[in-house]
Amino acid sequence: MATAATTTPAKMQAVQYDAYGGGAAGLKHVEVPVPSAKKNELLLKLEAVAINPADWKIQQGELRPLVPRKFPFIPGIDVAGVVVDVGPGVNGFQAGDQVVAIDINHTFDTTYVQSGGGLADYAVASESLTVKRPPNVSAAEGAGLPVAAGAALKALKAIGAKFDGTGEPLNVLVTAASGGVGLYAVQLAKLAGLHVTATCGARNAELVRSLGADEVLDYKTPDGASLKNPSGKKYDGVVHCTSGISWSTFQPVLSDSGKVVDITPNNLSTILTTALHMVTFARKRLVPLWGPPNKAELEFLVTMLKDGKMKTLIDSRFPLSDVTKAWEKSIEGHATGKIIVEMEG
Repeated sequence: MATAATTTPAKMQAVQYDAYGGGAAGLKHVEVPVPSAKKNELLLKLEAVAINPADWKIQQGELRPLVPRKFPFIPGIDVAGVVVDVGPGVNGFQAGDQVVAIDINHTFDTTYVQSGGGLADYAVASESLTVKRPPNVSAAEGAGLPVAAGAALKALKAIGAKFDGTGEPLNVLVTAASGGVGLYAVQLAKLAGLHVTATCGARNAELVRSLGADEVLDYKTPDGASLKNPSGKKYDGVVHCTSGISWSTFQPVLSDSGKVVDITPNNLSTILTTALHMVTFARKRLVPLWGPPNKAELEFLVTMLKDGKMKTLIDSRFPLSDVTKAWEKSIEGHATGKIIVEMEG
């Protein structure tokens, strides 16, 4: 439909790793060919990419042998940038459009491994997972959305939240509410008209309250560790954004049909508990959450930013040349909001 707005170079700077493990030290700055947009794809000149725990967990091998399918591997899924070229069949975008995209093809398809990830000057994204970014939403704000806000939105929908004014005023708990997913979950839950209890460290309690939490529990206190609602309410749903909390802790604080939606279902305990609830038809359930948001969900999230109904809280920003610092910060944990890598030049 459109041709590149400017001359695209043959090579680009990127960050990749060539084996499982290694942490930040395993990341290498390399020069690789710029990818090209194939059918139903867009070539993006990237401006910002968010670092998610999933990125370094993939490096650690937590999803092997599914991901990566091949080495070397350029990580990075949540991206924002400008369209510079479009492939055959693309009708909704043209060169010059500012966008937010889920750059996930490279993660599961070996044809993208050498040149497809988000930690690079350019990346290819599917039209079906790309949305336009309005002028009042910055690249960094947009890049923070897909994985984290998408997980929060999907989790709340699984609990029963509705965003059209027709939902019930459910009582929900958000664990690790000052993290990347948790901060979005609190805001989205309030947009859905839910009563929100949140757990976080004492230093972030006021921030979480300012985003709409009705009650905040310090997870280091006995009441916080037991997840007891200060008002004595039972939770209709939990957006579970951390690890290390057993099902036996959740069970007594749930309503009769309460659900715990686990956004980090990568351990055997989660899998076994979920299977047990399914075969016994339990009303209280642990529900694993898989997969990125779809296009309609991503458009909804961008619209919430545009309209000022939600915001991306950014913990820190790093240039691509300092990507190892961003990687280390994510691995260390306790970031308040999103960790963003911004492209230089």
